[in-house]
Amino acid sequence: MSSMLFAVFLVMVSLLAATESQLLVNTLPGFTGDLPFTLETGYIGVGEFDDVQLFYYFLESQGNPKDDPLMFWFNGGPGCSGLSGLLYQIGPITFNYANSTMEKPILEINPYSWTKVANIIFVDQPAGTGFAYAKTAEAYNTNDTLSTTHAYSFVMKWLADHPKFLNNPLYLGADSYMGIVLPMIVQEIYNGNEVRKELHINIKGYLLGNPLTDIHGDYNSRIGFAHGMALLSDAIYKSVKESCNGEYLKVYANNSLCIQDLQVVDKCLERIKTEQILEPYCDTSNTLKLWSLPQVQKQWCRDDNHLYSYVWANNRDVREALHIREEYGDIEWVRCNDSLRFYFDKKPISYANNVLSSVGYHQRLADKHLRALIYSGDHDMVVPYFSTISWIESLNLSVVEDWRPWFVEEQVAGYTVKYSKDDYNLTFATVKGGGHTAPEYKPKECLRMLMRWLANEIL
Repeated sequence: MSSMLFAVFLVMVSLLAATESQLLVNTLPGFTGDLPFTLETGYIGVGEFDDVQLFYYFLESQGNPKDDPLMFWFNGGPGCSGLSGLLYQIGPITFNYANSTMEKPILEINPYSWTKVANIIFVDQPAGTGFAYAKTAEAYNTNDTLSTTHAYSFVMKWLADHPKFLNNPLYLGADSYMGIVLPMIVQEIYNGNEVRKELHINIKGYLLGNPLTDIHGDYNSRIGFAHGMALLSDAIYKSVKESCNGEYLKVYANNSLCIQDLQVVDKCLERIKTEQILEPYCDTSNTLKLWSLPQVQKQWCRDDNHLYSYVWANNRDVREALHIREEYGDIEWVRCNDSLRFYFDKKPISYANNVLSSVGYHQRLADKHLRALIYSGDHDMVVPYFSTISWIESLNLSVVEDWRPWFVEEQVAGYTVKYSKDDYNLTFATVKGGGHTAPEYKPKECLRMLMRWLANEIL
């Protein structure tokens, strides 16, 4: 090799190294010293002309990255950032609430991070979620099937960029609204493996927490759940069930008895926090203003914890540390984007909910060589656990381990049942005292659940 060619070669190597090093995050504002784990961030373009730029946080396992499972994690909403899952649910850092202020959030290690046993990629998707963005206004408009296509493309491109993880056992994980979309992504991966010879994906299973699965059934189960939790009297429950014939989502305007009974139900439940019925109900409309007044004494609300992420993620130093592109601009980071987010009573601006149930996808996946873990916080009224049990039972799987308690440190952590069909097996678990979603409320128990399930041990 001539000296000139050798010099060019050295420059190219140094540029590649610089590109890679720019994606690594060694320090973060609010955390003292270097991060004790490997964090990589980046963008991957998907869709036509890569108009949609999805952002990710990749955290290597703190155990054995070479052999530990690789997990793609999609937060629900839709439109809730992967950073929310990282900071509040299953990631290796969280906020130190005792020492943080709104002016200066402080980070600390989360002792119950799922990265203790898995490599995890937290994904901001679809466009408009977290630090993900679109290059055109039209590309911000999406739906369930397009979101599936983009997520599948993201998985493929990320693996192509990180070939050393191709042989790791791969799992897809998600919570809340992504219970609709994730089974569709898993199906896409199987379809792709059947027709593609190169880049075979070593998929082993999927996890879903408090998953919205059947919009109609999940909503209608709320009143039965409220009755079971003693939030509605026997008389109220009997009356509304009879007058509405068990249908509470689509009520005919001429059914006056049903409408009257639902007004009684609403009165009983209007001050109940649906995400965790035992926690205080909070009016968050003026929360930031209240926090700016030190003399104001107010009851703690979990939403107060979430405020730290808004301050932190919108800090310029944080954005530089995370390598957020200048093209993202001055867009305000929000934990969950309301223009995308699903509500039973109104349509989002930029997201079309065009798949009302993913049960059929679960039925097709039950014919695969696959493992599934479905878990529910048992105090969640957003997606009540017995609605989840109902659609699982509709899959007509065989019960191989009947309903029983599972334990953490000799205490009941929840209840579990295991199903199977040929090479497919599904474990369902409740998390006692958990809300929507369970790891934010019961991190220790959920880590133990994950560790046992990944190791194919009894919960």
